[in-house]
Amino acid sequence: MAAGYAELLRTRHAARLLVGTLVGRLPNATAPIAIVLFTRAEGGSYSLAGALAAVYGLANAVGQPLLGRAVDLFGQPRVQLPAALLSALGMLWLALAGTGSVVAAYAAVVVGGLFTPPLEGGLRALWPSVLGGREEKVHAAYAMDAVAQEVMFTVGPLLVTLFVAVWSPAGALLALNAIGVLGALSVVVSEPSRTWRSEPREAHWLGALRSRGLLALLGAFFFVGMALGSITVAGVAYADDNGGQAVYGWLMAALGLGALIGGVFYGARQWAGAPERRLRLLVALLAVGYLPLLLIPGPVAMTALAALSGVFLAPSLACAFIVVDRHAPAGTVTEAFSWLVTFFGVGAAIGTAAAGPAVELGGTAWGFGVACAAGGAALLVLMVTQGALSTAGHSRAVAGSAQGVPGGADEVAPQARSAQ
Repeated sequence: MAAGYAELLRTRHAARLLVGTLVGRLPNATAPIAIVLFTRAEGGSYSLAGALAAVYGLANAVGQPLLGRAVDLFGQPRVQLPAALLSALGMLWLALAGTGSVVAAYAAVVVGGLFTPPLEGGLRALWPSVLGGREEKVHAAYAMDAVAQEVMFTVGPLLVTLFVAVWSPAGALLALNAIGVLGALSVVVSEPSRTWRSEPREAHWLGALRSRGLLALLGAFFFVGMALGSITVAGVAYADDNGGQAVYGWLMAALGLGALIGGVFYGARQWAGAPERRLRLLVALLAVGYLPLLLIPGPVAMTALAALSGVFLAPSLACAFIVVDRHAPAGTVTEAFSWLVTFFGVGAAIGTAAAGPAVELGGTAWGFGVACAAGGAALLVLMVTQGALSTAGHSRAVAGSAQGVPGGADEVAPQARSAQ
């Protein structure tokens, strides 16, 4: 398994693009906790802290597909770096102005969230040209990408707390966003990013959303995000009754570890058959994995169940990337991946909001029940929309061209034709 990922990372540009993208996404991954800590340090209420973090998330959800469409139209460097700078300036504004003016604070987080560069979708658009269009390598790269996300979302909060301890909440905001700009810069000055061009696209106001298959996938992963968001709240309720903050940390770490292990194993082999059918199986297993959480056992057993519930998360995401690849209309690949990020994130936010009242009404089990219901809904969407998902558009082994890059469009075209 490790050898397969090592081979991918030895490919020219691969390690730089993966690391640069992860570093560039640090501000986004850490923004909710960084904003909350900063607001509380400024004397703001928990309500204001939560509201600012929520507004940042909503602005990010709006901005990702819009910026993704701009990347498809104008290329990566012209969009990604200016967006990263504007986003960092928004958070700089927040750090310097504080929360004395609530209007200014909201405006700052809107700018920070709205202009978060779509590096995640951009990286997935680059993999085909970087890896010579070899489908099995691109699929393995998607799995590696999903695993790397779990690492980032585990390490990110730790970095926030470290920077706050060493400097201050304002210093943490400034440092993380400065690091993020450097990560984005590393990506956009690379040869694959500079030379990547999206496929020719049909002018259509719906863009990527005119694909019925993509809409079905987005609907399913809205509920996957909802399940994950609800677990974060239900986990707090469980920890309050079973040992406090340390138990919550173990539960969340176990969830991430399970996803990481599942992603590593999933990416270690080649899978036969249509990815749409495989995705239904993975999401079914993901939904089943949430059911044992309803048992509410002791902390040790609950930690093990949390790890089990995460095992099929990264494989489901990696397989979803392939399905996006197959159903995104020509010339909309970055936008399509950005829509997946948006739907997943909005689902997570709604799951977080729904789990709170559920816990208050019925206790911890009801909070985990939201996750179970959302997992079942995700599977139901995929089952009901089998027809839309059964007809893929075209293989995105040529998701864009990399003019002058070895393994670019000229080498990939025959494989794309055979996939059709």
